Amino acid sequence: MNDQRSGGEEPASPKGASASMTLAAAALESHNTPERAPDAGAETVVGAGAGTTGVDGGSDVLASGSQASTSTSAVGRGVGGGASACGKQQQQQPQLNATDVRELREIKQLLWGENVRDDVFKRWSQGFEFSEFESTALVQKQGGPCAVIAPVQAYLLKIIIMDMPSGIKLSEISSDKCQSLLIQALCNILKNCRTPRYRIVHLMRRRGFASADPATKERSPSATSESAAAVAARAAAAAALETGVVPGQGEGGGADIDLATEATPASVRELLLSQQLDSGNSPTQVASHHPDPQRELSPDEFHNRLHTLHFDDYESLARYYTDNYDQLAHTYGVLLFMYSVFLTKGSEQVAAEVSDTSEPLIHSTYGYGAQSLINLMLTGRAVAHVWDNEQDVGGLKLRGICEQSDIGFITLMEQMRYCTVGSFFKNPRFPVWVMGSDTHLTVLFSNEKRLVSPETPSETGRRIFKSYDPEGNNFISSTMLREVLAALNLVSEPAYVSLMQKRLDPENLGIILLNAFMDEFFPLERRSTPDTFELLHYNGIPGSNENNKVRYYCGSAILLEGDLKSICTSNPMVTCLQTKWPNIEINWHDTHMPSLN
Repeated sequence: MNDQRSGGEEPASPKGASASMTLAAAALESHNTPERAPDAGAETVVGAGAGTTGVDGGSDVLASGSQASTSTSAVGRGVGGGASACGKQQQQQPQLNATDVRELREIKQLLWGENVRDDVFKRWSQGFEFSEFESTALVQKQGGPCAVIAPVQAYLLKIIIMDMPSGIKLSEISSDKCQSLLIQALCNILKNCRTPRYRIVHLMRRRGFASADPATKERSPSATSESAAAVAARAAAAAALETGVVPGQGEGGGADIDLATEATPASVRELLLSQQLDSGNSPTQVASHHPDPQRELSPDEFHNRLHTLHFDDYESLARYYTDNYDQLAHTYGVLLFMYSVFLTKGSEQVAAEVSDTSEPLIHSTYGYGAQSLINLMLTGRAVAHVWDNEQDVGGLKLRGICEQSDIGFITLMEQMRYCTVGSFFKNPRFPVWVMGSDTHLTVLFSNEKRLVSPETPSETGRRIFKSYDPEGNNFISSTMLREVLAALNLVSEPAYVSLMQKRLDPENLGIILLNAFMDEFFPLERRSTPDTFELLHYNGIPGSNENNKVRYYCGSAILLEGDLKSICTSNPMVTCLQTKWPNIEINWHDTHMPSLN
């Protein structure tokens, strides 16, 4: 389907029409005339993610362009026909983009499968909300959305650690600054998708114009709803000029003015509302035309009201979130951001990286996010595994993390031998790690930047060696030695390799041990990690915090001598930390032991 823009000639203003009524009608009609605001930096695109619009919702595809522009204008005509400009810039107009509509449906399928369970959807229905006890800590209200909230929290902490003055107390950061940090974190995650354009999903909370033709409500928005809504809007505006009745007053065929309240500037909205009151409608009757924008939506209603906006640069994207912060803070902020990441990445690209799309990325019963969803939020790639690069498993090439990540990932499941976390995740660019248990995601971080100092030759050698040891046996076949040496840019001539094979495998067992390899090629290299450092832990669920207060917990860590480690199954926190630092011990400053669940 080609992109379509609504258009139409402006109806002539009758002599008896009031100036204020003409202003309101012209403001409504201004949404049918495409004109780009010179500095808007955004293209507003309209879509609906769930096929047909709801019966009670009318057509939702004629959306407000004011959400994408930096300023809005209403152009009215006086009684005598002269034009008077109420603003210098015309807002960007919505258009129906068939590609976005299709991809939103595909994203819905990827995330939820064939059906969206109401209870799971409700658990994911929350905004980004900061704790009243820790100004920079996000609150997770129910189980499930940690797959989005924990990565966002990790990026927010990364920005604080790397960009803010050293020594600043987290508790002293103002609420306004916290909102700015959140927007930066979201933009960082979207930037990781590495696409030329940001495609942001926006929720229209109010209904659009209702068509007098019931059949119109049942048409697919990807086909004809947009044009039907445009026709209805123009007809309603023309009727207002001819009869003096504001759409929504009940005399023009039942058209709803909710679109006007969403799409027009505040001054015009006030005119519309005041005219309804002046016409004899009670405040209750007027309110009936403006359904509570905070009420809960069903999954179908939510997907029917999704629209998209396109941004070409990071600055315009950040400005949009700043001007529309309520889209992040309201009931569906987490979902909208998740959909924006998927749409920016592209549904086809996500599906290709996931590789196995038979199972939804959000568990249909328990609501937790799959590893592909976590990896997409952390790295911009929706691969299903956490090891480095590709691994050959039974002849299948399974993709993992292809480069060092900004944010790390460690998991208790590695100690249980369910997975192998590679060096790219264990040694991120910044000292922040998402921690995984069998049920939840939390965040570990530190102000000690030496924890993520550049990879030493010894660490590179260990990582490359282990990439040829996919089962984690700490040895490789002696026939692989030449490939390992070549990958490390070491001498790999056949004669030299043969000599090293005999030296590293004196008993001719056909294997080369990791320790023997490291002692031979990287002897006595000093460790870059400090022996002592402080770690802080975040868990966004109130019930997992002392007295239900979401805050950070600080502990002093020490790395013991030697490579031996003791597995303490009764302390999941230490067990998880030991997958990164095998010989770590930690003493928490509070009596409360931080929880991974």
